[in-house]
Amino acid sequence: MREIYGTEVSAEYISHVTDSVVEYLDEWRSRELEAVYPIVFLDAIVVKIRDNGHVVKKSIYLALAITLEGKKELLGLWIDQSEGAKFWLGVMTELKNRGVRDILIAAVDGLKGFPEAIRSVFPATEVQLCIVHMVRGSLKFVPYKDRKAVAAGLKGVYEAPTEEAALQALEEFCSTWDGKYAMIGRSWKSRWTEIAPFLAYPPEIRKVMYTTNAIESLNSCLRKVTRNRLSFPNTESAMKLVFMALQNISRRWTMPIKEWSQALNQLAIKFTGRVPA
Repeated sequence: MREIYGTEVSAEYISHVTDSVVEYLDEWRSRELEAVYPIVFLDAIVVKIRDNGHVVKKSIYLALAITLEGKKELLGLWIDQSEGAKFWLGVMTELKNRGVRDILIAAVDGLKGFPEAIRSVFPATEVQLCIVHMVRGSLKFVPYKDRKAVAAGLKGVYEAPTEEAALQALEEFCSTWDGKYAMIGRSWKSRWTEIAPFLAYPPEIRKVMYTTNAIESLNSCLRKVTRNRLSFPNTESAMKLVFMALQNISRRWTMPIKEWSQALNQLAIKFTGRVPA
């Protein structure tokens, strides 16, 4: 404001202006939700917040849904000290209290206790380990020169037409890369029971579920907003900024995701009686 308009604006004035966001934020966070969501992606990003004179890391929890119309909708926004199954249990309970009666598929990261937290509130929900998280975790310690080839090898696993073919692709991957990156193959094998459900879905549903890129894309946009800040002065300021950023991002969510009608038909067959006519 000073550079562009030559006007001095105090921090107190800015806080007063942005306080008007809080009422809208509270209303948005308590709004009534739809009864059924076919797919919900659950994730968290970490930000630094000043708390009692110390800078601490806190997690921003996000629940991104695909609606029955195939559009993306952010169901809620929460902040806590750290990501944990206990907190996610509270999130799921809140979603139910706001009107959600059924979630067909929940795509999550590998957090211990996460599936149990979801099923305690939505017992019929099928919990699927997020493939994007698995791939991202696998590539974390792979040097740039090998990253493209390793990613291609993993793609052969999660794009295999059947679980049997996927296991064969995983063995081929291990024979190629175990000499350099044995921890990748071990990780996929140890989590196989959580990965395998993805392979039972037809291509239409797989494409939608791999729209976990949607939650990754959302996280990426939020990191652009938050990464230049060493820390937020308090939790409320972080909530206000992230909420305003989310409102800008969600304005682009006007169209259903590609091939949604085919995916919904497949979901209606798989989850008989749970997809409203």
